Amino acid sequence: MVEQSVQLDNVFRALGDPTRRAMLRRLAAQERTVGELAEPFKMSLAAASKHIKTLENAGLLRRTVRGRTHYCQLNPQPLSDADEWLRSYERLWDRRLEALEALLRHPEKE
Repeated sequence: MVEQSVQLDNVFRALGDPTRRAMLRRLAAQERTVGELAEPFKMSLAAASKHIKTLENAGLLRRTVRGRTHYCQLNPQPLSDADEWLRSYERLWDRRLEALEALLRHPEKE
């Protein structure tokens, strides 16, 4: 359970930055090189590499090396895990709000 918590922490930390979210959106369309991921941003390749490393550490992307070129691919599983974690709270609040609505509609039943 602790490992899953650390993984979720890393995913949400990585998603907290707009540059990294934009990189993930670009990866959702297709595999990209590190240079292609860095291209639309006004930053050095070293700065882009730090963002990519954060995404990689969160498990949100996989990097492969072919020759001297690094290719990045989206790994959707950590996003799916984060989505499931969020949905558990959505279900909890849905039940609580439904109970409140029922109480407000029929206060005499309480």
